[in-house]
Amino acid sequence: MRFAELMTIGTRIEAGTLEFSAEDIIRFAEKFDPQPFHLDPEAAKAFVFGGLCASGWHTCAGWMKMFLVYWATESERLRRQGVAPPKLGPSPGFRKLQWLRPVYAGDRITYFATLQASRELASRPGTWINTTLNEGINQHGDVVIRFESNVLEFA
Repeated sequence: MRFAELMTIGTRIEAGTLEFSAEDIIRFAEKFDPQPFHLDPEAAKAFVFGGLCASGWHTCAGWMKMFLVYWATESERLRRQGVAPPKLGPSPGFRKLQWLRPVYAGDRITYFATLQASRELASRPGTWINTTLNEGINQHGDVVIRFESNVLEFA
C-alpha cells in the first residue's frame, strides 16, 4: 500500500498530543538551546516571552515524537489487517518553518500532518516523495508551529 492511498491528498491526521512540562523544557534547553528564557523561569520573565517557554526546536522535536508514535501504531494496525504498511524514510528536508507562538510550561500541543503531494521520482522508479504540511496547535486552538516536510517512500 502506498502512503498516498492510506492518507489521500488533503487528509489531515492527528498525530498526538504532547504536554510541555517545565522540567522537559529545561532538560531540552540544557542539551540543545541554552537560552535564559528556556532555562530559568525567573530570568524568563525579563525576556520578550514573559515566562519559561520551550525552544522552537523542542516544539519541532515534539512533532516528530508524536508522528513516530502515530506511525508505529498505524503500521501495526495495517499489519494486523494483513496489509504491508508503506516504507517511509528518510526525509530529504523541510521548508517554510514558522514558530508562530511560544509554547509555555503546561501547554498541550496537538500535532497534525496533512498530505499535500506525492510523486514518483523519475531518477528512482519505485521511490516516491511525499510532502506534508505539519502543524502544532495548543490547547487554546492557536497554531504554534507550522512547516512543510518531505519523506521518501520505497516500494
